[in-house]
Amino acid sequence: MVTLPSDAQILITREFDAPRHLVYRAYTTPELIRRWWSGDRGEVTSVEVDLRPGGRWRYVMIANAGFEVAFHGEYQEIIPGERIVATEVFEGAPDAPAVSTTTFAEHDGRTTLSILVQHISRENRDAHLNSGMEAGLQEAMNHLEQVARTLA
Repeated sequence: MVTLPSDAQILITREFDAPRHLVYRAYTTPELIRRWWSGDRGEVTSVEVDLRPGGRWRYVMIANAGFEVAFHGEYQEIIPGERIVATEVFEGAPDAPAVSTTTFAEHDGRTTLSILVQHISRENRDAHLNSGMEAGLQEAMNHLEQVARTLA
């Protein structure tokens, strides 16, 4: 589910049929990220994760259409299994950084993943929304759930 809490925010919420520790593991482990991050839109070619405050991350894929898509950022806060706050830069639009706050909550063995993306402007938020993000993210989240469930 994608909602717009403010003019510069996007909130993505998804429930998974997997416990929190497995969703978190799939979300943060490079070899597992490779299995879900591109959804059905290409092949992940690089995943770098230095999961600590001040550590950097970078994901790269070659899209099915043959072009490269890359994102990078820096972790600002990590509460293992519960919360990740990180900057996020789409390398195709380096002047439009965002901050994403990702939370993992478990209830009855199911995990709710929430990602609040804080943009610096409404224009940047709208460009993110109009990028095809929602469909691609749905595919990626479907794959993330499959990966987490295989870890059980």
